[in-house]
Amino acid sequence: MGGSAGVFGNGRAGVAGTIIEAGQEFSPRRWPRSRALAERVGGLAPGIALAVAVSLASLGVAAVEVRLFGHAVIEALVVAILVGMVVRTLWTPPAATHAGVHFTAKQILEVAVFLLGASVDLPLLLRAGPALAAGIVLLVLLGLCASYGISRMLGLPHTLAVLVASGNSICGNSAIAAIAPVIGADREHVVSSIAFTAILGVVVVLGLPLLIHPLGLSFYQYGVVAGLTVYAVPQVLAAAFPVSVLSGQVGTLVKLVRVLMLGPVVLFFALTHRDAAPRTGRVRLTRFVPWFIAGFLLLAGLRSVGAIPPALVDGTRELSGWLTVGAMAALGLGVDLRAMRRVGRPVIAAVTCSLLVLFVLAVSLIHVLGIR
Repeated sequence: MGGSAGVFGNGRAGVAGTIIEAGQEFSPRRWPRSRALAERVGGLAPGIALAVAVSLASLGVAAVEVRLFGHAVIEALVVAILVGMVVRTLWTPPAATHAGVHFTAKQILEVAVFLLGASVDLPLLLRAGPALAAGIVLLVLLGLCASYGISRMLGLPHTLAVLVASGNSICGNSAIAAIAPVIGADREHVVSSIAFTAILGVVVVLGLPLLIHPLGLSFYQYGVVAGLTVYAVPQVLAAAFPVSVLSGQVGTLVKLVRVLMLGPVVLFFALTHRDAAPRTGRVRLTRFVPWFIAGFLLLAGLRSVGAIPPALVDGTRELSGWLTVGAMAALGLGVDLRAMRRVGRPVIAAVTCSLLVLFVLAVSLIHVLGIR
């Protein structure tokens, strides 16, 4: 429409800098904004296409599993991570795909979590009461202290120990990235803490479900353990939903409460590391209360009072599932197993020991609170 108007507009419209067509006003000044949007979409397209290709391959593998065994031995969510990791390790994707892969792993996942809120039974998830919320806060604080102590005992410098402790206890890479500038961490410390955290997170996704029967965990209990121990939101989804829908929903809610601890923790380190933090601006806590958490809780509340019709619930659940598979594929594409060789043994030992302590604390919390 804009192109034809530019050719056939009258002279007065051209002089005025606006073109009137069909009773609507169009300003050429809007073109730079449209061009920027087009360039943005074009920059994301290669990476999104790569994530979609990995997702389709993963769904194909899951379909073959169903045909051969009658059910998916490894769910598509986990297959997507594994396929993405294999692709990333055997082949280095071109730089043109990086933005789209990151967008799919972060923004698309946030939309998936937001939509997931419409399908959860909030009263069922909250049956443990406020004691569970208090337990989550306590576990984060104990995890931070224990992980920091372990890291220092293994010889890690202060800033690296803080990053390892924050990543283990709150939300993995997001916590590391948020806290690093506040404490003035070196880039190499950020890279080393993120590298192994991402790899170990995938190991946890694969291994955690194997502990359900030895520990005699119910689906609800397993969801709590997954939400308390697994690093990142996408990894919680991959570790919990293949076990059961209830485990996935409980794990997601527990994890989101854990993520909310990032704001107070960042504020604490900002106050205790004033000399280390860059003086380029103020710490804004609104950055650490993500929109999708509020949206998830809003939709869950609307579902609980019957404001969302069942047909819409089914549709949002299915769409959330598809988007999550794509996010899992992008997550796998961001994990390079070769990074293991670039991470020192003390970091590996610190992250591993911290995770074990966090797991013991989570299981203990379940028994103390009597969660069934």
